Amino acid sequence: MSNFITRFFKKLFGGASQEVEQEPPAQETVQEEAVYLPSEGKRRRNDYEGSPLTRSKENRRDRNSQKPQRPEREKNVAAKPPQNNAPKPPKPSKPKRDNAPKPPTEKESSGKGIEREKRRELPSMEGWEIPAGERRSADEVLFQDFALDARILRAVLEEMGFRACSPIQAKALPHTLKGEDLAGRAQTGTGKTAAFLITILQHYLVTRDSDDRDPWQPFAMILAPTRELAIQIANDAENIAAFCPEFKIVAVYGGMDFDKQMTSLSQGVDLVVATPGRLIDYLHRHAVNLSKVSIAVIDEADRMLDMGFIPDVKRIFGYLSEPEKRQTMLFSATLTKEIMQLAAQWMRPNPTIVEIEPEHVLAEGIEETTYAATTDQKVPIILWTLAHEDCRRVLIFRNRKRDVEALANLLKSCGISCEMLSGDVEQKKRLRILEDFRTGRTRIVVATDVAGRGIHVDDVTHVINYDFPYEAEDYVHRVGRTARAGHKGRAINFADEDSSFVIPEIETFIERPLPITHPEDELLEVPPTLKQALARGQFHESHNHSGAFANRGGFSNPSSGNRGGFGGRGGFGNRRHGPRR
Repeated sequence: MSNFITRFFKKLFGGASQEVEQEPPAQETVQEEAVYLPSEGKRRRNDYEGSPLTRSKENRRDRNSQKPQRPEREKNVAAKPPQNNAPKPPKPSKPKRDNAPKPPTEKESSGKGIEREKRRELPSMEGWEIPAGERRSADEVLFQDFALDARILRAVLEEMGFRACSPIQAKALPHTLKGEDLAGRAQTGTGKTAAFLITILQHYLVTRDSDDRDPWQPFAMILAPTRELAIQIANDAENIAAFCPEFKIVAVYGGMDFDKQMTSLSQGVDLVVATPGRLIDYLHRHAVNLSKVSIAVIDEADRMLDMGFIPDVKRIFGYLSEPEKRQTMLFSATLTKEIMQLAAQWMRPNPTIVEIEPEHVLAEGIEETTYAATTDQKVPIILWTLAHEDCRRVLIFRNRKRDVEALANLLKSCGISCEMLSGDVEQKKRLRILEDFRTGRTRIVVATDVAGRGIHVDDVTHVINYDFPYEAEDYVHRVGRTARAGHKGRAINFADEDSSFVIPEIETFIERPLPITHPEDELLEVPPTLKQALARGQFHESHNHSGAFANRGGFSNPSSGNRGGFGGRGGFGNRRHGPRR
């Protein structure tokens, strides 16, 4: 042991070189290398010479001394065949990609100017004459009655397919075309979007020669509460400006590429359509300048108020010029005292107020049917309607996100292809669903109120209120998805034991009773696909106060212990207890 300690300190303090000279001959070293030990082991084995561990290792070496030695590594290397160093033939070069920009598809456009590519295919304005129009009643107002630019008239009459002005257009255009501020009470689907877009484009065409704006200073600004509404307004603007390719429209909203939208603004903008939050982000980054805005529009001001966007709207209007130097228009489903107080802050004194008559709160052409049905009769009626009526585009509304998902899954299990829209659906998927619904690739969408307000499709044939909404105004917004732009539509409601409490409030709001009827027996037959779906027992909703798919009165589920199907209470209903949450 003392010998080991002495050798250790010599090695540590410089005696290592002497120890190497005193090592055994190379032959003994080679024998020790045959034992697979750590690289430093040959020196340490000499240190332990004479110990039982060393003797046992020596005995093993003696027993293995008769075995053939492994060939040295150098021999293995020498045995390898010589490598062929001849140069390899060059690989055939791949054809270069065509980096020319491709025209955007409908999905890639994501709601910004999906009609812009069509402008190149439009016929020339040369030789086009304004048609006389057909006045079907003495009080009917035609677009030809206004001194509109021929390019606007042709887009409205031919591209948009309008024949005559809607009530809100007939009342608003005489004032807005004169540059007056206006507060309009109008529901979605009444043509209010075309009213303020025609006004914006007409003023732009009249004043553009004397315009001194920079490219990032828009001529007009439109604020919308939701991304979907902003996209729809931008699409309508593209259609109305179809024969004015120099008119640049940019839509900015959350959920999409931030830098890409900012690049679009920097390339020049005449009309910016925006949600408040995203526009404020660009204002903070100086990507857009609103000081030269000549026309400002607030659409669906009531929803702005409900969704808490009014502080953002106030901040945005702080970037605009004084009310006396611009025209301001505000549209809302209701013109309450609170909304008019807000309008007074942004408009010139004594703005024009336009309201649709009470009988036009709901768009004309809607056939309403309210079935007095129990919770277990709703799905059979829906399935019968889808099978026997011309249901080209159908919107089904539910009050809660999880109820939307449960109903969509049930319809899919019954062989009905559908999509669902709620706050949990990511933005890109929402845009894809909306575009598929607009083009007809998707026929049925199950949605909540917030998602449904962004659906602006002209030819929705059916709106089905699986649950009555909590507020009467929401009923008008839902039903307003159909019978748009002169089309006919049907609204189907279910007055069950869980959601009928809101019917008197709705009737007071629309100033007429809802037509309530009992479903015929053929509508109540449960199809085999629904029986099979229920038998699998895979559809359950929450068991709290929202209640659906329940024990009391719902479809029975033989595979579960529930007495009346789908879990909880209230069948497919959505029972509301206590104050609204």
